[in-house]
Formats: sequence, C-alpha cells, structure tokens
Amino acid sequence: AGRLGQQGAAEASQATLASVSPVFAVVMFSTKNIFMIEKKKTELYQELDLQARDLRFQHLMSITSRNNRIIMRMEFLKAVITPEFLLILDYRNLNLEHWLCNELAAQLAGEGQLVTYSLPFEFRAIEAILQYWISKLQGRLNTLQPQILETLEALVDPKLLSVDRSKLHVLLQNGKSLSELETDLKVFKETILEILDEEELIEELCLTKWTDPRVFEESASGIDHAEEMELLLENYYRQAEDLANEARELRVLIDDSESIIFINLDSHRNVMMRLNLQLTMGTFSLSLFGLIGVAFGMNLESSLEEDPRIFWLVTGIMFLGSGLIWRRLLSFLGRHLEPPLPPHVPALLKKTQPAASRMEMKSDLKAETLGLSRSTLPNN
Repeated sequence: AGRLGQQGAAEASQATLASVSPVFAVVMFSTKNIFMIEKKKTELYQELDLQARDLRFQHLMSITSRNNRIIMRMEFLKAVITPEFLLILDYRNLNLEHWLCNELAAQLAGEGQLVTYSLPFEFRAIEAILQYWISKLQGRLNTLQPQILETLEALVDPKLLSVDRSKLHVLLQNGKSLSELETDLKVFKETILEILDEEELIEELCLTKWTDPRVFEESASGIDHAEEMELLLENYYRQAEDLANEARELRVLIDDSESIIFINLDSHRNVMMRLNLQLTMGTFSLSLFGLIGVAFGMNLESSLEEDPRIFWLVTGIMFLGSGLIWRRLLSFLGRHLEPPLPPHVPALLKKTQPAASRMEMKSDLKAETLGLSRSTLPNN
C-alpha cells in the first residue's frame, strides 16, 4: 500500500510538472507550407529528438548542432533547423510577423535574394536568419550615424561660446547606443569565428550531408558542402567586420570631436581670463595714480589749490601715468604669453646640411652593397 501510494504521488507530481511546462508559440516553415502551432517544451524536444537543455537558449547568441539539428539563437530570435523544416520559437510580441510571413517564407521558397537556393534546405534557413540579423544591425547603424554626425556638427562649431547641454545629452544617448551596437557586433563575430575555427563544427552544420546518401557521395567526389558552409559564414563575418569598422570610425569621430570641444572651451576660457587680467591691470594703474587725487582731496590747505591750472595738471598726470603703466603691464603680459621663436640656424649649417645628407646616403648605399647587418647601418 505504501509503495502504491508513493507511485501515485510520483505520477501526480509528474503530471503537475508537465501541466506547468512552458509552451512555445512555434512557426514551422518547410519548402512549401507554413504552420503556426503551440507546443509544450516537453513535447517539442521529444519530437525533435533533443534534450531539455538544448532548448534553454542560455546564451544570447549561439549556433550549435545536436542530433542532426541546428539550434540558433540571435538574442530574441530562437530557431531550430532540420533538413526538412525550420522552427521559429516564441515569435509573438517581437514584431517578427512581417518578416516571418512576407520575407522569410519567400526566401525559403526560392523567391528571395538568397545565394544558397541551389543548396540543401538548412543552408537557406541559416542564410535567411543571418541575413535578417545583419540587416537589423545595419539598420541600427544607419539610424545612429546621421544623428551622431548632426550632433557633432552642432557641437564643434567654433563660433559657439558655450555648449548646448541638450546636444550633449543626445550625444550621450547615441554614444550608449553605439556601444551596445559594437558589443552586439563583437558577439556576432565571435560566434561565427568560433565555428570557422573548428572543422568538425562546420561539418556538423551540413545536415543533409549525413542524411542523404547522394549528397554524401557528391561530397566525397569533390563537391563538398562543408566548404560552401564555410564560405557562407565567412561572408557574413566579413559583413559584420565592415559594420564594426564603421562603428569604430564613428567612435573615433566622437572622441576627436570631444577633444575639439574641450580645445574650443579652453580657448574661450583663456580669452576671458586674459580680458579679466587686462581689466585688473587697468584698475591697478588707475588706483595707483588715484592716490594723487586722494592726497589733494584731503582737508589740508596748501598754496597749490589756489592755482586754477593745478587741477588740470594733476588730472593729466593721473591719466597719463595710469595709461603708461597699463601699457607697460600689457607689453609685459604679451611678451610672456607669446610662443618662443625657433632658434636661428646659421647660413653655414644650411649650406652644409645637403652635402652631409648626401654623404650619409652614399655611406648607407655603400654599406648595403657590402652586405652589412642591420645593426651596423645606424652607426654608419
């Protein structure tokens, strides 16, 4: 009785786990038909002859082969490829309906721009998914590039005395998006390069080669599908490399523009500091000779205040002395702020320099003809 009770509890727990197992919304593509179904995870991996861990999709981007099945994940895009059909899992709420119904179906049927249409079905499926992902990355770059260039053009304008903070905020957001794009491109390239470095992985991706005897014989006779698969992956690796170079050029442009912005701000800051220094010098000059006016303004009697010409004489001396001192201080400031002149080169050295260079070239040529080592050439 105890044994029967334990067996019934185990069956009940298994039934409970099966009832709560995740359900995949699946689109199945064959060469001619499209089916949209819902399958439990347990049923799906049993029908595909896979393990439960194969459908976990724990990596953000991966291309693996299990039991003559190709399991692909491009972030949100999850697919399983067999020699007869292609399964797209969890396509809902991902805005994939347009691509699935209008583009992917036509490509797999041979109406698209796929190069691998004459090859087995798995080649078309892999190329269609890689083409979709490259087009997504290209679209993100095409969206970011004009925004970044427009923002940089507005920020680098030398006429601006200050930087628009709204433009800086836009540049910061675009810089973050560009960093995410660079990361996605790097992961995509590493995923493909991991397969290209292993011959066995490339062979495992050629599913029809191991299921169709005719294709296996053609491969043995020289028409190898593994080479076609390698060329296909290299093509999309090269496209990803080109996109990564364009993104890298944008990153360098942003860094250079930041340097230009800082230089412009430093230049305007130096102008303001110099103006402030000049005004300080002028104030110092006026206050220095203003002591004469202070002395005459005290309530002390002398014989000078009775002469009507003394006021104009003292005022003239004050302004003239202030101007002369200010001029002297400005010349001192300009002399210390101007860059130093290059050292003077005597005419004799200028005339003898070409002759010396010719002698050096002759000695180098002579040393090369004698077969001297590289270590002795600098000494000559």
